[in-house]
Amino acid sequence: WLSMFKTARLGGAPGFMASLGLNVPEWLAYGPIAIIIVLTLHYYAYTYLLVSSALDSINSELEEMGEIQGAGKAMILRKITLPLVLPAILSAVILTFSKAIGTFGTINYLGSPVQYYTLSSQLYRNINSSNTQTGFAMAILMIIIASIAVFVNQKLIGSRKSYATIGGKGGRSTLIGLGRVGKPVITIALFAFFAVGIIMPIVILIMESFMLKEGVYSLSNFTLHYWIGDPDPKIMEGLPGIFKNDEFLNSLFNSLRLTLVNGVFGTIFGQMLGYITAKGRGKFHGKLVEQLVFIPYLIPSVAFGGIYLSMFSRPQQIFGVTLIPSLYGTFALLTLVSVVKHLPFAARAGTSNMLQISGELEEAATIEGAGFFRRFVKIVFPLSKGGFISGFMLIFVSIMKELDLIILIMTPTTSTLPYLAFRYQNGNSAQASDCVAIVMFSIVFLVYAIANLSGKADLAKSMAG
Repeated sequence: WLSMFKTARLGGAPGFMASLGLNVPEWLAYGPIAIIIVLTLHYYAYTYLLVSSALDSINSELEEMGEIQGAGKAMILRKITLPLVLPAILSAVILTFSKAIGTFGTINYLGSPVQYYTLSSQLYRNINSSNTQTGFAMAILMIIIASIAVFVNQKLIGSRKSYATIGGKGGRSTLIGLGRVGKPVITIALFAFFAVGIIMPIVILIMESFMLKEGVYSLSNFTLHYWIGDPDPKIMEGLPGIFKNDEFLNSLFNSLRLTLVNGVFGTIFGQMLGYITAKGRGKFHGKLVEQLVFIPYLIPSVAFGGIYLSMFSRPQQIFGVTLIPSLYGTFALLTLVSVVKHLPFAARAGTSNMLQISGELEEAATIEGAGFFRRFVKIVFPLSKGGFISGFMLIFVSIMKELDLIILIMTPTTSTLPYLAFRYQNGNSAQASDCVAIVMFSIVFLVYAIANLSGKADLAKSMAG
């Protein structure tokens, strides 16, 4: 956003629009409107991942029954489709709300230049300035606000008897025509969204990574220094390009293993917790598990990292027995804090996924004498594969770009790509920061493409069978 709309008065070097001679208003470059747009473009992916998986599991026969009864597409969407994917929609709403209320990075970059602050940015400033009492008081207030949202979310889901769309009789997926008017309208809207919201920012980001000086869009200013350049005392404080920088390679390795380890184990735990929540819906144990699992997400990331820093900075002993070891500066601490903090992602994905699996399948297996473990491995897990991939992607994407959570427990040996990009940005090396951001985006895009291809391959295999 800054690359596109940054103004020379507040941002130093002008952004792309200002370099074209356009008078960019400061309310578009900084402040609440810019923050809302950026967060919307950033967090819509949570809704897409959860809802698309839920829509994929709906048997088209349910919608076709509505057509037979004379219902139009709008009524079918409102009365059949949307109610069936309501758990996924509400899960996406609560995930987005909880994530947005604790966001620090976007607020810092787009709000600070115009003195626009939120609870999350003030929380970070207070903890960073050792005013921890005020900081944690703000954290408690944020937890209360998010808890109210979770309570409303649970009440809405609990008001329905069933969301099961995967049963024992099988089903099929049939495309629904958009009509002569709807198809071009939706096509144009999607094209405009992708062009303005995704493609253009990526193109500008890539261009800036090749610019020797910010804001100078000319061929003579283009260079590969920030990618593969040798150390030059006049550029980037003498640091080499990222692919020749050992710190970048270390950060890349740390990010990859952190995302993969947390993605796999976090998703497995999330699906199991989602199973407990879904099957115990309306019961005490189901409500208890759902509330307990979501607690880490309600705590702002900066405060959550501070809690783990205080817990594991030195050994905690009672009567000479070490109960909590010192993990500061280790990969184990990064893994632990990341798994616990992002477990609600997979748990919510698992809950919305498990709510769509009919209990008749497990009941039939129980009659045949199958135990819980066998039912879960042979029935529940295969049917929840789409939700497993969605949960994995939610965790993978979140951890790959996570900064707020780990910034207080970060050390040079455990540095990750987001932290390295943050350091470059604060060190007046925006182009190098852009390079790191492009690498992060490429990794996420590649993993997402592989997940999609594997999902389609499994679908084709099952149809052929």
